[in-house]
Amino acid sequence: MDNNKLKKHIAETGYNIGYSAKLHFASFEMIEKLPGLISFISMSFGIYALAFTELSTKFMSCTLLVLGLVGLYVTMKNGEKEGYEEKGIKLTDIFNELKHLMSELEGNSPNIQGIQDKLQGIEARYNQSCASHHIMFASWFAHYKFFWEQQIGWIEAHRPFGFFRDKVPLTLWLTIAAIITMCVFNSDSLMALICNAVNQEGASG
Repeated sequence: MDNNKLKKHIAETGYNIGYSAKLHFASFEMIEKLPGLISFISMSFGIYALAFTELSTKFMSCTLLVLGLVGLYVTMKNGEKEGYEEKGIKLTDIFNELKHLMSELEGNSPNIQGIQDKLQGIEARYNQSCASHHIMFASWFAHYKFFWEQQIGWIEAHRPFGFFRDKVPLTLWLTIAAIITMCVFNSDSLMALICNAVNQEGASG
């Protein structure tokens, strides 16, 4: 394998490992923080609903019920929290090893065979360090953590990222498309709902 192909291989492996590390941290942080955040939102809404009767609607009640179910789902994953954190730390260490490996390859007279052997060892450790499943929607959070928080310039130099292809999850695009489709096919109902809300506001005023 020549120098340029090896750099691209390291960059692609760095992307896989770096994203996987952020995915594990995303699962850990969601389990750690979401239940408390949902409780705070629910309690805050309950307090405001005492002062503003307009908030006491079926829609808002159903929304809070769904949030409660989400909180219950996340709480059920609490036993896996430490495992996600440990694997995330281990994968981050492997990611940093790859970064040093790239620097070694970009130096003068690099030992190509030695670097290839190290890369194979890193890939073997990576395959043994990943959780088999993650919490729902963790991939969305992981995309943010990897592309907007992580320093990935050394990867992008050899493996360019596209905004639509890489930086936004496919499931998010599908969700947005589904919401837009629902809005289009239910536009009459939405307009009627908005008109009723405006009329009620005008009548109360």
